Amino acid sequence: MMIWRLMVILGGLCVLLNGAEGRSSRGGKRTMTFHRTQQDESQGRARARSRRETGSSSGTPRPSHGPPFTSCRIPLTPAEHKVLDDNTHETGFNGDDGSYVILTWVGDGTGVVLVLSTFSAPIDSYLEGGSSRLYRSTDYGKSFHDISDHINNTFIKEEFGVSVGPGSSVILTADIPVLDHQGGIIFTSTDAGATFKFIQLPFHLVQPITYHFDNPDYLVALSIDGGLWLSLDFGAKWTKVHDGVHSFSWGAGNNLFLSFSRTEAVDAEERGDLVLKRTTDLGKTFTIIHEDIFSFGYIGAFLFFSVMEDPRSPRVMYFSSDQGDTFSRALLPSASTEQFYSILDGDEEMLFLHVDNPGDTFFGTMYTSDDRGILFSKSLERHLFDGHRKSDFTNITSLRGVYLTNKLDEDGRIRSVISFNRGGTWGQLKKPDNVDCVKQVKNCNLHIHGEHSRNNRIVPMLALSEPTAVGLVIAHGTVGDSLSSSQHPDVFVSSDGGYSWRGTLRGPHHYSILDSGGLIVAVEAQHEGQVKTIKFSTDEGRCWKSYNFTEQSFFFAGLASEPGTKAMNVSVWGFRPEEDRQPMWVAVTIDFQSLITRECNGEDYEEWLAHSTDEGDLERNGCVLGVKETYRRLKKQSVCRNGKGFVVSKKQSPCLCTREDYLCDYGYYRHENTSECVRQSSNPNKTLELCLNGEEDELLTAGYRRVPSDRCEGGFSPQLAVQTVIRPCGVKPSPGPPARSSSPITHFDTPRERLVLILVCAGAGVIVLIAIISAVIAVKRVVYRNRAPVYRFSNLQIQDDENSVTTDLQSATSSNGTTCQQDSDDDLLE
Repeated sequence: MMIWRLMVILGGLCVLLNGAEGRSSRGGKRTMTFHRTQQDESQGRARARSRRETGSSSGTPRPSHGPPFTSCRIPLTPAEHKVLDDNTHETGFNGDDGSYVILTWVGDGTGVVLVLSTFSAPIDSYLEGGSSRLYRSTDYGKSFHDISDHINNTFIKEEFGVSVGPGSSVILTADIPVLDHQGGIIFTSTDAGATFKFIQLPFHLVQPITYHFDNPDYLVALSIDGGLWLSLDFGAKWTKVHDGVHSFSWGAGNNLFLSFSRTEAVDAEERGDLVLKRTTDLGKTFTIIHEDIFSFGYIGAFLFFSVMEDPRSPRVMYFSSDQGDTFSRALLPSASTEQFYSILDGDEEMLFLHVDNPGDTFFGTMYTSDDRGILFSKSLERHLFDGHRKSDFTNITSLRGVYLTNKLDEDGRIRSVISFNRGGTWGQLKKPDNVDCVKQVKNCNLHIHGEHSRNNRIVPMLALSEPTAVGLVIAHGTVGDSLSSSQHPDVFVSSDGGYSWRGTLRGPHHYSILDSGGLIVAVEAQHEGQVKTIKFSTDEGRCWKSYNFTEQSFFFAGLASEPGTKAMNVSVWGFRPEEDRQPMWVAVTIDFQSLITRECNGEDYEEWLAHSTDEGDLERNGCVLGVKETYRRLKKQSVCRNGKGFVVSKKQSPCLCTREDYLCDYGYYRHENTSECVRQSSNPNKTLELCLNGEEDELLTAGYRRVPSDRCEGGFSPQLAVQTVIRPCGVKPSPGPPARSSSPITHFDTPRERLVLILVCAGAGVIVLIAIISAVIAVKRVVYRNRAPVYRFSNLQIQDDENSVTTDLQSATSSNGTTCQQDSDDDLLE
C-alpha cells in the first residue's frame, strides 16, 4: 500500500497553538485559523523575515535556461474558473519557526488526512518538552478538526512520531524522556484516527515500530538497549524475544530475521562479528543462519547478507531464496572495506545489485541475478553511485520491465540510460521531437535527473510513474550530450514507458498523477518567490491549463494527494510569512472531480500495444520479456474520469525466443551494440569460483540464461551455441555451533561422505571403488541449460536463545519497507 507522507521542519523557537476560529473566504473557500499564544511582536517579525529569506523548501536553483521547446497552453473559461473556485477549500493554522508539521494520508479511499504539529517548549517552560496538536480531515483535506484531546495533547516525537500501517491503522509515538519513565508511550488507532488507545510500553523505542506485511496486528520494535520486542495484538501487549539486536526484518509468512552480537564490542558490525538468526514461530525459538556477517536485508523473496570469511579477506555476498533454509555464495566480485554492495531493486524473481569499484571512483558495476540469487550477470558498467551512497536507479512502474539510471562515462560526463528488458540491455534516451539541443553536439539525447540531483537541490522531484497510469512517466531532465547541472532543468513526459519523450513544462516543478493517469497536476518550484497557481493536464502533458487557487500566495511546502493515484483531490501546503503578522501554515485542497464530471465509457479507451516501435521486425514489434502486451487505456483527447473503480486491463500473447530474452551467464557479458554474450576477459582460463556443495564440480553453460519472468516460446535456444565447461571450486560452510536434530539419523551432506559410507558398509574392493567413483563423477556433471546446479549448504544450525549473549545496541535499521522509515536496502550492505 502506498502512503504519501510530507514532513516539514523549520528551525527556531517553539510555541504552542491553543485555539481555533473559522472565517470564510472568497469563492466558497473555507478557512479555519488556529492561533498561537501571544509572542513578542519583534521576534515574530524577525522570524517572518528569516522564513522569507530561506524561502521555498525545495531550494531549487535557477540556472541558465535550456533549449526552447513548444508546449500547449489553454486558458480557463469563466465557467471552469467558477467551478474550481466553488470547490477549492483553504485551511490555515498559525505556526512558528519551531513547528514540526507532519501530513499523512491514512488508508486508500478513506479520505482521511492527519496533520500533526509539534512544538518544543523552552527549557524553563512548565511544559515537559513541548506539546502536540492533531488535526483530522475526513473529506480529503477540504476541512480539518482538532482532535488533540484524543491524545491528551501529548508531545509526539518529531523523528518518527506518526506511523501508518496496512488498512486504517495508525501509531503515534510520544516523545518521553528516557530517565523519567520506565518505558515509552504510544497511541494506536484501527479506525483511521477516529479513536486512539493509550499504551504504556515496557521499553523505549529507538526506531519506528515495524508492521507485518500481511497481518497489521503483528508488530515488532527495537528498544534503545538492543532488545527486540514483539506484539501480536497491535501493541496492547509486548514480549521481549531477543537481546543485543542490531537490525531485523520481516520475511515471508511469519519469518522474522535479526542480527545480533555475542559480545559487547561497539564495532561488532564494522568488524563483521554479527550473527544472523531466524524465527518461524514468532520468537519462541531461533535458528542460526550464518555467523560473521556485516549486515543483511530482505527484499522480494530474497534474504541476503555480506560475510567476511577470513579477517584478512574482503567481504562476499550470500543469498537465500527459501527464507534461509539453504543459502549460497553469490557469484560476484568481493568487496573490500572501502567498497560496498547495494541492492538497488528486487522482486520474487530477480535482484539488481551494485558492486562498488575500488577507490573513490563514484561508480561501480550493476549485476542482475537469476531467480535464486546465485548466478549474477553483468548488466551495466560504470553505474553512477556517489560518495553519499546515492543511486539514480529507478523502476518505471507504469510499464513492465523498464528501468532508468545514470552512468559515469570515461570522459567524466553523466549520461542517462534506460532498459526495457529488466537490465538485459541498456541504451540512451531519445531526444524529444519538440526540443532542440543548445549547441551542435555529436550525440544529442535526453538525460534524466535522479537522486544525486535532488540531493544537491538541483530538482525538487524524481521521475514519477504509477502502475495504474500505463506508460506514463514524468521526470526532470536536460537535452544535450550529457546531464548538466548548469542547464535549466525542465519537465519531460513519456506516454509509452520511456521510448519517446516530449518537453512539457519549463523549469522545475512539483507534480502528481491523479485519476489513474487521466489527470496530471503541477506546481512550479519557486526558489525565492511564492506560489498561488496550479497547472493541470488531461492529455498526459500535451496541453496545460492554469488556475490561481488562492488570492494570497505562500511559500510552497508540499503537494499531497491520496495514495493509489485514483483520487481527484490534491492539496497544496505551505506557509505565509508576514512582517506584521505571525506566520501562518496553509492547506489548499482542490477538487477536480467537480470540473471533470463525465464518467469514461468504452469509446474513450483505445487498444495500445506496449513496447511497440516503428523500427525492426514487425512480427516481434512489442515483444519484451517474451510476450506482447496490449493495454486498454484512455485516449489522449478524452476528457473524462477513470474513477476509483478503474482497473488496468491487458491481453498477452507469447513471442518466439531471441537472444534478447536471455541474460549473459556468469563469466559472460553482452558486447556493446550487439546481442551476443561473450566471455569476460577477467576469466581467460574459463575457471570460475562457483560453490557446489563444497565440492569441485562441472557446470556446462552456453553463456546465456533466461531473463527472470521471461515467457517466450520456441525460437532461439542457447543449446545450439558452443558450450563452455566451467570447473568451480568449493567453499566451506559458516562455522557455528553443532547442529541439533530431533532425528537420530546422521546426515551426510557431500557425495564424498556418502561414498565413504558406502565403501565401509559394503567392504568393496578396488574395482567396486573405481566403478562407484566413476558413477559419482557422472552424476555430478550438471548441465545448466537443463536444470539448475545445486549449490546449497546444509540446513540451519539450531541454537536456543538462552545460549546467546546479550549486548548493548550500537546501531539498528530495519529493511522492512512497510513502515514510514525511509532507510532501505540502499546502504544496507556496505
